[in-house]
Amino acid sequence: MAANGTILDPSQALEHLKTYETGDGLAMSELINSRQHGGLTYNDFLVLPGFIDFQASSVSLQTKVTKNVTLNTPFLSSPMDTVTETEMAIAIGLMGGMGVIHNNMSPHEQASMVRKVKKYENGFITEPLVLSPNETVGDVLEIKQRLGFGGIPITDTGALNGKLLGIVTARDVQFRDNDVLLSEIMTTELVTAKEGVTLEEANSILRDSKKGKLPIVDSEGHLVSLLARSDLLKNQNYPLASKRPESKQLYCAAAIGTRPSDRERLALLVEAGLDVVILDSSQGNSTFQIEMIQWIKKTFPKLEVVAGNVVTREQAASLIAAGADALRVGMGSGSICITQEVMAVGRPQGTAVHAVSEFASKFGVPVIADGGISNVGHIAKALALGASAVMMGGLLAGTTESPGDYFYREGKRLKGYRGMGSIEAMEHQKKSKVVGATGKGAAKADKLAADVGNENAATQRYFSESDAVKVAQGVAGAVQDKGSVKKFLPYLYTGIQHSLQDMGVASLAALRPAVQSGKVRFELRTASAQVEGGVHGLHSYEKRLFSS
Repeated sequence: MAANGTILDPSQALEHLKTYETGDGLAMSELINSRQHGGLTYNDFLVLPGFIDFQASSVSLQTKVTKNVTLNTPFLSSPMDTVTETEMAIAIGLMGGMGVIHNNMSPHEQASMVRKVKKYENGFITEPLVLSPNETVGDVLEIKQRLGFGGIPITDTGALNGKLLGIVTARDVQFRDNDVLLSEIMTTELVTAKEGVTLEEANSILRDSKKGKLPIVDSEGHLVSLLARSDLLKNQNYPLASKRPESKQLYCAAAIGTRPSDRERLALLVEAGLDVVILDSSQGNSTFQIEMIQWIKKTFPKLEVVAGNVVTREQAASLIAAGADALRVGMGSGSICITQEVMAVGRPQGTAVHAVSEFASKFGVPVIADGGISNVGHIAKALALGASAVMMGGLLAGTTESPGDYFYREGKRLKGYRGMGSIEAMEHQKKSKVVGATGKGAAKADKLAADVGNENAATQRYFSESDAVKVAQGVAGAVQDKGSVKKFLPYLYTGIQHSLQDMGVASLAALRPAVQSGKVRFELRTASAQVEGGVHGLHSYEKRLFSS
């Protein structure tokens, strides 16, 4: 209706929109400025819907999590000892994200986990484990127990670049005594490929050969690399898997602290194939972290460094200037974190993510939103506020792949979950377990045992190593069984695709420009609006978020 009361022609509706000075709702700057005297959390606002002219399934969630690492999904698992070890890192890598292995363990144990992730899926395995014909069935069984695979090439020297003599598979060692020599049972009729073959050609040979492994040899028959059939199956089953372009290995990240001993730890992790290191601190703006970033960049220039945690521009500026490749944002917003309550220091997560990402984006530094993520909507809001990815702890705790055992309480299947600032985590000292190791395995066990005396990583994260009295900044609790990450992450992935579709944005790459231009609009929520937006008015209900 026009000002004079005349009904307008419906065909003029779109043209009439131009008479309004601004779009409906608030631009991002207006949303943030509306709370100049108080911070925003994820529940304090909504994103207004946009125009849909594409399918949700076509929405791309590819994103840069550091300056030089791009993932197909914006999901990272938190470096907590009840969230991320080998199984979680492999599973989330296969689903397109990246796992961050915690450091509340000995350096050699952590390096072993990184190595298992890197060897789980490969293109050409450039450093395959090799045995000699004089080693035994027992050696193969010990390797299978420790590393999880049994297809091992045999060379005359027992090392890479030796003359290829055969291959031993798990089937070859079945029902054999441990002291039987590999020369007696190895398979010698092999299908091989010549050095220089392309990955596509090698995969074709492997596919047609119906063999489990394809050794790659030079013109004189020396082993130079290996290809595994299991990796072909993984490529087919996990098309979004996050891999280094040149090696086709899964990306893997790990956390360290900033003590002098962490430099030795990092050297072991890099040797194991680490791609990204997370400097794990509740308050990252410190001389210790700045010095560590500078040392890492000088010593391992190709290693990507994620610094933090930070919640202000001032904190971010110090770490960016030191050379950080990404920033981790969040202080006191995690479900098991009580830093804000106990220390009176921190910031509401929505405001923190926006302030840091708005500043860091000017220097091409991505931001990872860490903490406060409890549903698909929170992930979508973190991304709209400027984060390139989210780091999840409580949302992934309780899954099959998280460390720990399930237990029952009041008829519910639960798994333990604790903050790294909890008294339980600070007092925890993980013990090395090497069962029945002999020979080479025993030597590695001794090496691991030498590391067990290391100081606890959780105390270091909160600058508490030398404190006689520990002040907790987290709690220990339990979360309900969520099933496998391999089913839970596709739910999150599809949920974010639909969320961006509702915003009218076809990719994560297009989201930030749309927010900055004011195309994507926002609305503040009152307390009653938050009640209205949730389930209400029912006698009872069952909240099933996805089909497991």
